[in-house]
This record gives sequence, C-alpha cells and structure tokens, in this order.
Amino acid sequence: MAPIAPPAHIVTPSQPSVPVSVPVSAPSAPSSLLSRSQKFIEENQRLILLGCAVLAASGAGYYLYSSRSGGSAGGSSSSSKDSTIGGAGAGSSSSASKKKKKNKKKSNSKFVEGEGDKGPLLEEIEQPKSEKKVEKSDSATAPASTEKEMDFLADIPDAATLSSMDDTARNNLGSSLKDRGNKLYSKKDFQKAVECYTKALEVSIRKDAVFYSNRAACYTNFSPPEYAKCVADCDEALKIDKTYVKALKRRATALENLGRDEEAVRDFTATTIIERFQDEQAAMSVERCLKKLAQKKAKEILETREPKLPSPTFISAYLSAFRAHPKPSLPENPSQGDQTLLLAFNALEAADYTHAVTFINEAIDQGISWKDGEAEAHNLRGTFKFLIGDSEGARQDLQKSLDIKPDFVQSWVKIASVHMELGDSASAFGDFEAAIRHNADDPDIYYHRGQVYFIMQEFDKAIADYDKSTALDGTFIFTHIQAAVAQYKQGNVGSSMAAFRRILKEFPDKGEPSNYYGELLLDQQKFQESLERFDRSIELDKERKPRNVLPFVNKALALFQWKQDIVGADNLCKEALDIDPECDVAVATLAQLSLQQGKIDEAIKWFEKSAQLARTEGELINAITYEHASKAQVHFLKNYPEFAERLSQMAQGM
Repeated sequence: MAPIAPPAHIVTPSQPSVPVSVPVSAPSAPSSLLSRSQKFIEENQRLILLGCAVLAASGAGYYLYSSRSGGSAGGSSSSSKDSTIGGAGAGSSSSASKKKKKNKKKSNSKFVEGEGDKGPLLEEIEQPKSEKKVEKSDSATAPASTEKEMDFLADIPDAATLSSMDDTARNNLGSSLKDRGNKLYSKKDFQKAVECYTKALEVSIRKDAVFYSNRAACYTNFSPPEYAKCVADCDEALKIDKTYVKALKRRATALENLGRDEEAVRDFTATTIIERFQDEQAAMSVERCLKKLAQKKAKEILETREPKLPSPTFISAYLSAFRAHPKPSLPENPSQGDQTLLLAFNALEAADYTHAVTFINEAIDQGISWKDGEAEAHNLRGTFKFLIGDSEGARQDLQKSLDIKPDFVQSWVKIASVHMELGDSASAFGDFEAAIRHNADDPDIYYHRGQVYFIMQEFDKAIADYDKSTALDGTFIFTHIQAAVAQYKQGNVGSSMAAFRRILKEFPDKGEPSNYYGELLLDQQKFQESLERFDRSIELDKERKPRNVLPFVNKALALFQWKQDIVGADNLCKEALDIDPECDVAVATLAQLSLQQGKIDEAIKWFEKSAQLARTEGELINAITYEHASKAQVHFLKNYPEFAERLSQMAQGM
C-alpha cells in the first residue's frame, strides 16, 4: 500500500470502508475525485489475473468471459474422455453424462486442493454392467478380488506372443488393463493401479492420453506423493491431446506442489480458457499461484534492490500537502553539517529531490550543531524514507525529530501518516492529539487528520476537519478541493460542483481545481467539458516545476472512455512520461491500453517498468502479478493459436 496518494488517487466509491484496525495510507495531496486511472486499472484487474483476455474484433477490447454455455472454445475437445466408460474413443451415454455433470464441482475441488489420499475422480471410474456384476459377486471378500486382479496381470502375454497379436487385440487388451487399473484405483491400491496402467501402455498400439493421466493421478496419491512423475505423465498425455483439461489440471496441481508456480499459472490459465471460464476453482488457482509467485519474486527483489525515490510528480504531490515554512536559519558559526543541511533545503526548494536526499544524509552524518536544525534534518530524512517506502525507518527519524523538538507539529503530522501505514491507527490519532496540544491553531493538523477520515470514508468527520483547517488558513487550496471531493463522495453532487465552481474563481491561476473538476465531470460522462478542464489544467501548469502530468493521464482516459481513442490516449500517456519518466500512473495506464490493443508483449514491458517504479512491497507484488499473468496469456496463445479467433468471436457475441 502506498504511503500517500498523489492527486490522481483516491478510494473509489466501490471500495469498502476501511476499519480503523486495518493499515491504511493517508493521502496527503488532495485525492482525485474518482481516480480515473486507478479505477480503470481496478476494473481490468480480474481480467489480467485470470489470464483470460482476448482482443475483440469489434474493437471493444479485452473481456473476461463468464458464459455458462457448454462446450469448448476451440481445439480438440476432451469431452469424449471425460464421459467414456470403457476404452478411449467410446461414445458417452446419457447417464454417464448426467453423472459427470452432477459431480463436476466436486471433481474440480479435488484437483485444485490437491488430489489427496482419497484420490481424484478418474475419467473412466465406472465399469460396464457386465464388470459390475463380477464386482458385486466378489465384494464379500476384498482380498480375493485383489488376488484375482494380480492373477490377471500375471496372465499378460509375453513379448513374443504380443508381437503375434493384431493391433485390435492389443488395443483391447490395453483397454482392459486400464479398466482394471481404474478398479484398483477406486480401492486405493495405487501401486497396483500404476502397474496396470504401465502394462496397458506397453501392450497397446494406440497410446491413449487417459492411460498417462490416470497413472499420473496415482502418483499424486503415493506417500509421499511423486509429483515429478505426475508431471512427466501429464506431459505425455498432453503430447497426445494438448486440450486434455484433466491432464492440464493434474499437471498444474503437481507443479504447484513442486513450487513451480509460474508453470502452474500457465496450466491453470489454459484450463480456464479451454473450459470457457466455467471452472471457478481453476480461476481461483490462477490467482493463488500468481500471488505466491509474485510474493516470492518481490521478496527476492527487495532483498537486493537499492531504495529508490518515486516520481517527481508523486514527491511534489506529497510535499505540496504541507504549508510552506521557512528554511532553518544557520547559527552564527555553522558547522560543515549545518551548511550541508542548508544545501539539502535549497535542493528541495528547486525540486532537485535526488540531491536533497544526498545532502540530508551527509548533513546528519557530519553532525548538526543546533537542536532546531537537527530536528529539521531528521524530519526531512524521515520524509524521504517514507516516500521511498521505508516506513519503519521513517518512523525512527520522525521520532528522533520529536525527541529533539517535542513541539515540532509537522513531525507529529508526518509520523501519524507513518503509523497509519504501519497499521497502528490508535497511535496515529494520538499523534494528531499531541500536535493539537502543542499548537491547536496549526491548520495542517486538521487537513491531514481529515485525509485519514476521508480514506476511512468517515466523510462527515473529514469535512469538519477540512472546514477547521480552512477557517485557520483559507489560502490553502487543497483543503477547499478536498472538502468538495468529500461532498461528492457523500452524494451531494450539486453542492460539490458548486464548490468547485467557487474554487475555480478563487484560484484562477491554479491548475489543480480544473484537473479535479474535470474528473468530476468525467464521472458524470460529461466528456467534452471534462476534456476542456484537463486542457485548462495542462495549460495553467505548463511552467510549473516539476510539472504535474496527471491531467495528461486523465485526459487520456477521457478520450478512451468517450471515443475509444486508444491511439490518442496512448500518446497522451507517453507525453506524460516524456515530462516525468517515472510517473507510475502513466505506466500502469499504458500497460492497460496495450492490453486493449492486443499488444500483450508491449503490456508486459510496461508491467516490468511498473515493477521497477514500485516503492512498496504491495505495489511490487501487484506489478509482478500482472506481468506474469500477461506472460501466461502469451504462452497460451502461442501454444493454442486456434483459440484466438474463437475467443474473439465469443467477445463479439457478448
């Protein structure tokens, strides 16, 4: 979770309220009304996670199909194997089909959760009526049945005799061995079932995928399970029939148990698409494996990656949420550390954030000679640590600042945000109370506490704090904007729009009100007016340093929503990146727009870039998740090209 939210990020109306005990991040700059970019990404999240995107020929983009109609989407169907009773290729009876349909949910659950000691439901678990009669007569003594089955295996002709048999006879013998293996499997005699399936493969001329798949099922029930052998057998089954869903599921489950989550994602993704998205358990497995994969890779990256500042847009949004206060005045005889501290604040003022970080670290290492300067130094270093995503390091620096100067209100406000990020809401509200005790007339306290109430969706309390902040200082634009946003979130659309019109008049030279008002208009599908507002914001901020690029992204989304102008939207996001190469919102939006154009390889590159820009573990996990989900799509379309056209036809019919 991001420590703060720059102007284009807020909690959208569809999100649940945040319990106080849950770690949340208080946005500092005013939240944008509906976070067009964030909302767009959230609406496409399920699409990416399931790996079920397809470019619709109609130009409507990617769809997640949830159709419940039967049949496969393309390629050779595995339905004949799923319903057979005897050997492969046997037709399905109506009773067998009904029984399969009845047990479908149970079967899916077993494959997803792991086949376990009870074993999965085999494709050919039932026997013909003639065999059932024999089974019934032998049911009184299970050992006798086992002995008979062993004798049956011992009576298999030797190699010389097999070579003299015609193909039909050998195939029939193989089918009988497979049926016998199924009976042994149902009795949980997995070792002897393996022997039967193995012998069936030896004697049969026709190598049926079912033989391999059923033997694979046995291996998962060994103690301990032999998942590697399961994978090998499923490989062979899928060489014979690459759309054999049960083999795909079985291999995916085995791969997951072997810790090969990336490969498991591919198989579960293929299963989900081939089964026309009817298997919810497989879809859930895609998400589960992606989560494990992303968490593992994120941990590896974070252990070796150097801390990195977010984009200038993000940093500027955070810093602008605090009213400016004078740079610290140097003492009469400043030390080297004192002078370096002043360089840090000069760099900060010039928006040279990289040098500001370097100077503040050097100043603290060199030593600062006076208390107020030392408190300012730890406040600034704690701020940058918070922006980098090092919440615990930020907490330590801000606490050091308060230990030196207990009445430093800005440090109290900032440490409150850190405590919220760390999930300690009680301490956060305690920090605000402490700040009020030291200076009840500081308007920043109420603005930032209002932001916390806002993301918790306690809008009445948020508005009360915004009003208090405005009463203390009416010149701070963000309290006006955020109060109007909160009114909109409450459903007071008329009051909110009136408030924005007033703000536009009071702050005619500021670009922020036009940007946020544009989002409000866009949410109401007043596209032309919203575009005019985004253009106005871009024009007003063209001389700003660093320049706010979020209106470019918002305009891109407006064009896409209104006219499906993907090219125009794409160009606007790239223009934003020309100005701010590390704007994470622009990168994330470009990834989604690439998917909309069917450019999955390009989307993967943008997701990789998003991972590079991620500050926190949560952001990194999300980016890696999307990246590998998209890679699973590419892998599927490469191995199942026949499905691309079929899926496109399905999209047009939705």
